[in-house]
Amino acid sequence: MVNDNRRLEIAGNLAQVKSKIELACKAAGRDPETVKLIAVSKNFPVSDVEGAISAGQLDFGENRVQELVPKIDALAGHQELNWHLIGTLQRNKVKFVIGRVAMIHSVNTLRLIAQIDRLSTANQCITDVLLQVNISGEDTKFGFDPSELDEAFRQTLQEHPGVRIRGLMTMAPHYDNPDDTLPVFRTANELFSRYREKYDLEDMDQISMGMTHDFRQAIACGSTMIRVGTAIFGARDYSN
Repeated sequence: MVNDNRRLEIAGNLAQVKSKIELACKAAGRDPETVKLIAVSKNFPVSDVEGAISAGQLDFGENRVQELVPKIDALAGHQELNWHLIGTLQRNKVKFVIGRVAMIHSVNTLRLIAQIDRLSTANQCITDVLLQVNISGEDTKFGFDPSELDEAFRQTLQEHPGVRIRGLMTMAPHYDNPDDTLPVFRTANELFSRYREKYDLEDMDQISMGMTHDFRQAIACGSTMIRVGTAIFGARDYSN
């Protein structure tokens, strides 16, 4: 159970983030309703998630399956929640998330797509995914190279009916000046528009990009999902 002080802290942080989203959308000439805030609860307890829920937050993101699944189970009474897997997904863990998440943001290989399709078909469901693209080319980041996207779209659309591509996800390098992320985010938006038009994908309507330090720039470049943790829950403790 979250204590009252922590609940008020999380509620206040959420209100500040939402206000900044509104300002960023206004500056970009966009409707704030077109941007979904995903609260990243990685390394924070279920009680903190409950605090965010009490403040009206319904979309939550987790990086690791081993942390996501227990939280889904613990909060099973909140059927209104949407869970997003935003971290790297290993093929041997796909079985734990099929049918349990609203979206997988981090689909980064054809082999992973094939596994998601196989298990989705076996469970008689269709899994919504975003193709992760590594625009910056950093070795520390996962994702398809932009040159590989066309084949990823083609194979998924032709061979994997259990997978529905809803859009793209990317991460920009962590620059001291967040404006330096703008070329990465603009490129992601260009790729999104290119493949949505090329394959006539009406269901492709999401670009997941932007975190605590750069979500304003991401919104300016068309992001529809921003992944914010620190600004909502505070600094993470990685000592455990």
